[in-house]
Amino acid sequence: MVYLETERLLLRDWLPSDAESWVAMNADPLVRRYFPTVRTREESMVDFSRIQDAITERGYGWFAAEVRDTGAFIGFIGLSVPGFSASFTPCVEIGWRLAAFAWGFGFATEGARACLSAGFSRWGFPSIFSFTSIHNKPSERVMQRIGMSPAGTFMHPNVPEGHWLREHVLYRSVPLN
Repeated sequence: MVYLETERLLLRDWLPSDAESWVAMNADPLVRRYFPTVRTREESMVDFSRIQDAITERGYGWFAAEVRDTGAFIGFIGLSVPGFSASFTPCVEIGWRLAAFAWGFGFATEGARACLSAGFSRWGFPSIFSFTSIHNKPSERVMQRIGMSPAGTFMHPNVPEGHWLREHVLYRSVPLN
């Protein structure tokens, strides 16, 4: 099922044919640069199932991102519920992770804009958050480009204390009414 369409992207359910690209993405140190570790095949496949189950359960989630013209799976863009406790949770989060070959074309911004809009208009969320390591300037720029506002920083509870990636920026968006 396709949940959202943009000029260049389909944001859809995950297909079995996405699995190998997903595994490769998560094993790529470049893609996982702002995460504490790369993912093993087994970890990626657990995530693959968990992500699709969340979409089935909620009607939204980390949608598989496909380039309309080529049919290429490039990663995910979507909305989720973080599975950790922090001052701003429970909440809905917008996020993205794209294969390195898809960087620099504006796909994350294009898909995130569609997800942010649908989060408010289709699913009626009162606010949407996004976060990343303070070092991940490319993702932070996407947050800024889609109109989110800085909401501080926090220490991510799932990143080990003392790890260089533990401190995260936090952004927030509310519906424009």
